[in-house]
Amino acid sequence: MSDEPLLRAAEVTKHFPVTRGIIFQKQVGAVKAVDGVSFTVNEGETLGVVGESGCGKSTMARCIMRLLDPTGGRVVFDGRDITTLSRAQLRPIRREMMMIFQDPYASLNARKRVGFIVAEALEVHKLGTAAEIKRRVQELLDLVHIPVPARRVDEYPHQLSGGMRQRVMIAMALVNDPDLLIADEPTTALDVTTQAQILDLMMRLQQDFGSAIMMITHDLGVVAEVADEVIVMYAAKVVEQGSAQTIFKHPQHPYTWGLLGSLPRLNADVERLVQIKGQPPSLLNPPRGCRFHPRCPYVMNICKEQEPELLPVADHADHLQACHLDDETKEREAQKLLAGMMAEAG
Repeated sequence: MSDEPLLRAAEVTKHFPVTRGIIFQKQVGAVKAVDGVSFTVNEGETLGVVGESGCGKSTMARCIMRLLDPTGGRVVFDGRDITTLSRAQLRPIRREMMMIFQDPYASLNARKRVGFIVAEALEVHKLGTAAEIKRRVQELLDLVHIPVPARRVDEYPHQLSGGMRQRVMIAMALVNDPDLLIADEPTTALDVTTQAQILDLMMRLQQDFGSAIMMITHDLGVVAEVADEVIVMYAAKVVEQGSAQTIFKHPQHPYTWGLLGSLPRLNADVERLVQIKGQPPSLLNPPRGCRFHPRCPYVMNICKEQEPELLPVADHADHLQACHLDDETKEREAQKLLAGMMAEAG
């Protein structure tokens, strides 16, 4: 295994221009959907990306895949900078990095049969004869536990259940044995039992194929189960980053505390879940200073004026956080949160 990461994102930025006028358009602003995000993914590793809806997780993933062109920054995949490559240059690389999209209802072409949908990538890259491709498609459907694959290849997406549609999406992503699999909310809108089956399937397939996985979700329970490394995003920026064990045992950012505190607990007798007060800010005009300060119960004057840097936690170089609070307060509040969670679980 190489010492270099499989994927390196460096200060990736995506701004969508906001214009005024019909004939003569003038840019009057920009939606800062992703604002300077950096991370790495190693071979065979699972990276969890968590945050509320609208924080830039899916946009960032599309920039990594080059489905969107980044406004700034670099994306290096398997030692090659893919940020400025043309579509023709990207085509062979896209065999090695695939994406499971968020909504199988919208992502699967309702007018095409399942067999055609899964086979399309093999046909585009000319990976086999018609008979070989058909056999490979049935093998993949069987691999993701779709019953009677020989019959399912001739069915349309609307004839499948939600869980089976998501399994088709996974089969599509695995069709070229990719090195990197980006899963954008793969368990959204599925019942709890089906969610567990899908996650278990992805983990077993990761072992079989050796793929790295970038798991995008707002569900910290999913991240706790599958991730090796975690980045926490808020308002287009990374606010905390580290190993899953570190993030869950020693969280250092008030937003991470809020996410952990809002997790449902089976043994806790409460009428409603703990909420993070307020709403995420507008990415067209984000707050000055720390973007979380309008919702933060620990806000100080410096938070309103100066944006905190993403810096290592003392004595933990691989654990990064962006908060002005002193280390003693962070550790005290983190342990208080964890003690409360353990008491409720007990």
